[in-house]
Amino acid sequence: MNHYLLLTPGPLTTSETVRQAMLKDWCTWDDDYNVGVVQKIRAELVSLATTSPHYSSVLMQGSGTASVESVLGSAILPSDKILIINNGAYGKRMAEICQVLKLNHHVLNFKETQAPDLELIEQTITQDKEITHLAMVHCETTTGMLNPLVDVAQMCQRLDIRFILDAMSSFGGIEMDIGDLGIDFMISSANKCIQGVPGFGFVIGRKQSLERCRGNASSLSLDLYDQWHTMETANGKWRFTSPTHVVRAFAQALTELKQEGGVAARQERYRENQSRLVKGMLKLGFEPLLSSTMHSPIITSFYSPAASDYDFKRFYEGLKQLGFVIYPGKVSDADCFRIGNIGEVYPADIDRLLAAIEETIYWEKLPVTA
Repeated sequence: MNHYLLLTPGPLTTSETVRQAMLKDWCTWDDDYNVGVVQKIRAELVSLATTSPHYSSVLMQGSGTASVESVLGSAILPSDKILIINNGAYGKRMAEICQVLKLNHHVLNFKETQAPDLELIEQTITQDKEITHLAMVHCETTTGMLNPLVDVAQMCQRLDIRFILDAMSSFGGIEMDIGDLGIDFMISSANKCIQGVPGFGFVIGRKQSLERCRGNASSLSLDLYDQWHTMETANGKWRFTSPTHVVRAFAQALTELKQEGGVAARQERYRENQSRLVKGMLKLGFEPLLSSTMHSPIITSFYSPAASDYDFKRFYEGLKQLGFVIYPGKVSDADCFRIGNIGEVYPADIDRLLAAIEETIYWEKLPVTA
């Protein structure tokens, strides 16, 4: 079978051993699975996220968005109001979830290439006394921007605001201690920096905040408290059918994260991938969308070439034939494309990609113009 390298924000390229872990069938009622796999994963996730004893984790079937919806639909009580920070497609998606669920919310909109304005956020919170929660995306893969996690977390602690963090594309690839940051709920997915496969997301939450969700969910299947309570009291059992093969693959991915040297080592690899990519792309005439101070080690957006005969689909297919898959752009006011740096991808792979891009270039004129 011919495999190509997925240079996307997820699903992403996984190791052969992670894929092999899915070859065995598991029984969802068996302790070998619930205690030996699920409970172990839950404990390891908490230990990756924080040293605080006040946190627990819950796994949720579905996409990462399902876990985000689970948190918003369970944690925001009728008496609450949430402030959504939006500077990309995934901040916008949280706002859409709030609209669909009819949650009391306010959205602060920023441009996709603009970092959130900390002064404006604080001003909004202090002027609107109804606000009890704040939600923000850590790594906004619309552009590859890394939003100011520490600054926002400290602000929430100072103003006594509950903080919900969408760390979908950063957890496991960027070091953080959510206990030190005072985060109430952190949400991520199996198919991101842990380097598992798609099928479930997970929430690491303050136990007190999870208890507060009891009886408040707007959905049966996405009831965060009931899912957590069942896993806590029934030795890791899921309320509904567990994605057993995906869970087992994730357990293997966690083992491989530990073997690599943990989050710090993985973050360093991702940073080297991203740095090498940007330097090589600049040499080829491609300009990054964001300034280097805004870049995350997760994914990078580049302006499309200004040449009249450039066509992304043709460029994409040329790279795919050479074994590489990149991502189209998602920015509303800029013609660009994206290249991910995460997954089972190493600096040598980035070097091969750059050689493939140079081979694939068919238009006559660069440089790229902003």
